Amino acid sequence: MTEANQTNEGDTQQPVDATTEATTDTEQQAESVQNQQVSDETTVESETSESETPEGAPEKYEFNSKVADAPDELDPEVLTAFGDVAKELNLPQEAAQKVLDKVAPVIQAKQAKVIEQTKVEWANQSKSDEEFGGESLTDNLDVAKASLDTFGTDALKSLLQETGLGNHPEVIRFMYRAGKAISEDSYVGNSEGAVGKSNVPKDFNGIANALYSNQQSK
Repeated sequence: MTEANQTNEGDTQQPVDATTEATTDTEQQAESVQNQQVSDETTVESETSESETPEGAPEKYEFNSKVADAPDELDPEVLTAFGDVAKELNLPQEAAQKVLDKVAPVIQAKQAKVIEQTKVEWANQSKSDEEFGGESLTDNLDVAKASLDTFGTDALKSLLQETGLGNHPEVIRFMYRAGKAISEDSYVGNSEGAVGKSNVPKDFNGIANALYSNQQSK
């Protein structure tokens, strides 16, 4: 083989090697670009995942004890119990407060309704009571009021009025019997004998004995 032929053969092999190298470089560049895209996508997914992760329950809830549309402040024990439930559900602070704002007014309204219904039931029972109710109810309430005015303090009167216990038949019965007892004779405090010649109680202990004598003898 001549040198010319060898030269020609060498010349024909050089383009093949260049093409192969070019193809390899292109593949490497393409692979590099693909890897970069995957890396970018992974970064975006990670950032999106972190931003979409909901905030969990705080270490300690800070609730507003007076919520909108609720007539009264919420009891601290109620807030503590609600916080325990919210923590079990992993509710964030804002979400838990929203639930409380919605639920609290409904609960308080329900409680107020039950209390008012109870007061009405007590009043109806008192009106029909066999001992002091019926047609003589008004006169007998005057008798009961007399004992309340005699023995009751302003604090007791406020308590009976605010709680509605003043409508309870047993409370009225107590005051009615006490009123009847003191109406038969004037009240004398700290007397030596609880009962005088007419067997009318003269002090509080005597009135109590007269009111509960039947119960004590049972």
